[in-house]
Amino acid sequence: MKTLNLRDAKATFSAVVEAAAQGEPTVVTKHGRPAVMIVPIEEGRRIFPDTKPSFADLLLSMPHELQIERDQTPMREVDL
Repeated sequence: MKTLNLRDAKATFSAVVEAAAQGEPTVVTKHGRPAVMIVPIEEGRRIFPDTKPSFADLLLSMPHELQIERDQTPMREVDL
């Protein structure tokens, strides 16, 4: 894994992108501290998947059945 400072990463951005496409991640530092990591797209998608489950999917995936009590009182009558 290569480490570049921000100035060098800017100057050689095409090479950094090409290296990531070939599977070699690169750490970019800012003021001597690691700031970002440029990784291959497969690795990025593994970490941050494109699809997110819906709220309904999350509810349906609960390990136990959801117990909800319904209010059994009759509804009021409406005169139109």
